[in-house]
Amino acid sequence: MVEPPENGRANGRDGSRDEATDELLGVLRFAASASFRTARLGFQTYVHTGRRIIEAVAPEPALGLARQVERAARESPAISGISRRLEEVAASNDFLNAATNTLRSFISGPTTRPGQASLPTLKESGADLIRRSRDVWNDEQAHPAYERILSELAPDEGRVLLLLLRDGPQPSVDVRTGGPIGVLSSRLIAPGLTMIGPRAGLRHTDQVPAYLNNLFRLGLVWFSRETLRDVHQYQVVEAQPDVLEAMHSVRYAKVVRRSIHLTPFGEDFCKACLVLDAVDVANLPKHAQPAVDDTVVTAPNVADV
Repeated sequence: MVEPPENGRANGRDGSRDEATDELLGVLRFAASASFRTARLGFQTYVHTGRRIIEAVAPEPALGLARQVERAARESPAISGISRRLEEVAASNDFLNAATNTLRSFISGPTTRPGQASLPTLKESGADLIRRSRDVWNDEQAHPAYERILSELAPDEGRVLLLLLRDGPQPSVDVRTGGPIGVLSSRLIAPGLTMIGPRAGLRHTDQVPAYLNNLFRLGLVWFSRETLRDVHQYQVVEAQPDVLEAMHSVRYAKVVRRSIHLTPFGEDFCKACLVLDAVDVANLPKHAQPAVDDTVVTAPNVADV
């Protein structure tokens, strides 16, 4: 006959084993559920990311997506740990592996591959230039800078160039202080006033000074202190409201007549790039060539006496 105390101790040990077993099974079920959810979340995340990359046809959205993913991974340590697990899951699937590689390529940016040729150095480019200058079969007609200049011109500036090419040099006037004091010390009131805006049909006539400065910067026009032969063109300019307003702003005022011309480089540029219709190039108006002396004005808003 078994004594009751011994039965009590055996039942206690069996109950403890059952409780421990239940706790262990609960932990295992929780771990299995968490692993399954993590794998499912990783699969859904990579599939969604892959679809967004494929849908991002333009490079800008795809690059923005890659940077968002990279930023999120850097800011969250937990995501960094999960991402390593997701990469292991993605390696087993071709689609997810391709999406991962695409993300890495966008984040890292373009790299020079071992077989890819690098850009030539300045000396190499200079040597190639001299080599082409010795090539008697080289038939390059247009200046290589024309393509860059076209990208730096506003549409209104193209109309200004066409006006100068077809109608010739344009009159320009400066309004300065005059009278007895102006003989000794003349002050500039309004420089570079022209009729180029209305005559060329510009959309933004108030931007004419900026247009002329840009054309001068590109070497297409130059500003001369010499007057045009046809003085009647200045009478039209001097009757304009802005000229009259500048003259009436002081007690004594005087008008200094100047002119705006195309440079030889500018003439060739216009003929090569802007003349689209049948134009008799030989009968186009002539422009004076800039002289290397004090008759050249550097810009219309810094004219001197």
